[in-house]
Amino acid sequence: MSHPHPDLDTPGPLAEGGVRVTPLGGLGEVGRNMTVIEHAGQLLVIDCGVLFPDDHHPGIDLILPDFTSIEDRLDRIQAIVLTHGHEDHIGAVPYLLRLKPDLPVVGSQLTLALVEAKLKEHRITPLTLGVREGGREQLGVFDCEFVAVNHSIPDALAVCVRTPGGTLLHTGDFKMDQLPLDGRLTDLRAFARLGEEGVDLFLTDSTNAEVPGFTTPEREIAPAIDKVFRHAQRRIIVACFSSHVHRVQQVLDAAEKSGRKVAMIGRSMVRNMGIAADLGYLKVPDKVLVDLKQLNDLPDDKVVLVCTGSQGEPMAALSRMANRDHRIEVGEGDTVLLASSLIPGNENAVYRVINGLMRLGAQVVHKGNAKVHVSGHASAGELLYCYNIVKPRNVMPVHGEWRHLVANAELAIQTGVPRRNVAVVEDGVVVDLVDGRVRVAGAVQAGYVYVDGSTVGEVEETLLKDRRILRDEGFISVVVVVDSMTGKVLAGPEITARGFAPDEVVFDEIRPRIEEALAEAAAQGVTDSYQLQQVVRRTMGTWVGRKIKRRPMIIPTVVEA
Repeated sequence: MSHPHPDLDTPGPLAEGGVRVTPLGGLGEVGRNMTVIEHAGQLLVIDCGVLFPDDHHPGIDLILPDFTSIEDRLDRIQAIVLTHGHEDHIGAVPYLLRLKPDLPVVGSQLTLALVEAKLKEHRITPLTLGVREGGREQLGVFDCEFVAVNHSIPDALAVCVRTPGGTLLHTGDFKMDQLPLDGRLTDLRAFARLGEEGVDLFLTDSTNAEVPGFTTPEREIAPAIDKVFRHAQRRIIVACFSSHVHRVQQVLDAAEKSGRKVAMIGRSMVRNMGIAADLGYLKVPDKVLVDLKQLNDLPDDKVVLVCTGSQGEPMAALSRMANRDHRIEVGEGDTVLLASSLIPGNENAVYRVINGLMRLGAQVVHKGNAKVHVSGHASAGELLYCYNIVKPRNVMPVHGEWRHLVANAELAIQTGVPRRNVAVVEDGVVVDLVDGRVRVAGAVQAGYVYVDGSTVGEVEETLLKDRRILRDEGFISVVVVVDSMTGKVLAGPEITARGFAPDEVVFDEIRPRIEEALAEAAAQGVTDSYQLQQVVRRTMGTWVGRKIKRRPMIIPTVVEA
């Protein structure tokens, strides 16, 4: 197995006839999926998604892949191929199209509809190419065949990319639900046919590689949802992803059975479900769906609200309800149904929302205490099945944290793929397929690009570090007036603190020490205000660290008079 290395050099030119694979996101994390395939000087992009920020990214709205390595080669991109319509696979498309708006966007009907709605908000009219399972398109040197796969959103596709240098099969996100709600199975016959033809590199979804057995079928959770609807005393509030059409379908069906009306909350939820209904992917029972304004005319035990916020996102509807910052006031007797699994890294945020809702008197039903969600990703048994069907020559696990990638690699090795032919790499590590063998060729820049309000890519890690310090440790401002000739303290130190100490009397002890330190610096001939500020910062920082055991941001100001 290949491993990433911090000292990898920039890759050299691709060998003639070779295929280069560069993951710019999705490897080592769950989200931000983007892979660039290169052959004969041409590029093909598979997926272009976002990663949602966690507590480590205060103030950040979205995290994008880093396009630096392809920015000077945008005219060589033949197309952006999208496997399905989840945000972690399509969310960054507008930001790539900002750089070159005429890049063709290829995907299934629902996927393209979701992307087009998103691009409309960015005032971009895309050049699109709709494809279906079983279809085949020549995109430059890339001969792409599309294969139906089952996932937690309709119309998901795997893509087989044939080039003169080798054949690659990218699964996208998939599972092998044998009883899918929409009747659309993962096409294992196509996988087997491609395996017979010969797959040189198999890029496989790793998210559930650690989970033994097979993923539970979607329809097995319907009884659990029906049970929640039967026993709920007042309103039911369902939180799920704004693109989870299958789950919303189950909620609509349960609402019809129980005689309840359903209202959608949140712009993305209303937009996406409207698109799904218009295209026929969501079957809305007669007179079940109502406008939010009509809820006041209905008794509480006849109401269902469907909203976003199942991952504890701070600005999503459910989080705001838990914080009493939403027009829907959750109260005693309400039932909240979290119909999604936890994305790694979001656990604390989700439990914070659950606790907030329960504090308000709601009953919270979630995957931990009821069978109300199943994963959209293949478990270990399904992955083994696929490896045995496809019989790939080389494997590159994608979509998952490091532990998921390693677990997936071990499954491939168990089925007979030689260990040396399995490339476990992180974002930015370049893998070349030459003469039927994979090897690590180097690494390119693939760090986080932050969307912060209206700015993209301007926020650096140092700024986030400052925000984290301000959030966790508070800040102290120290203002001192000194004589510009002698360096003697004329006024101050004036100390102001925020988010630090409840009583500023605590600073009485440090004021004389700052004066002493400045006097000592003046005696040594230090008169430069910047150097004197550093003296104040060091003195205050040392004292706070030892006395209070904190590391706040310290902002010294030395005024010369």
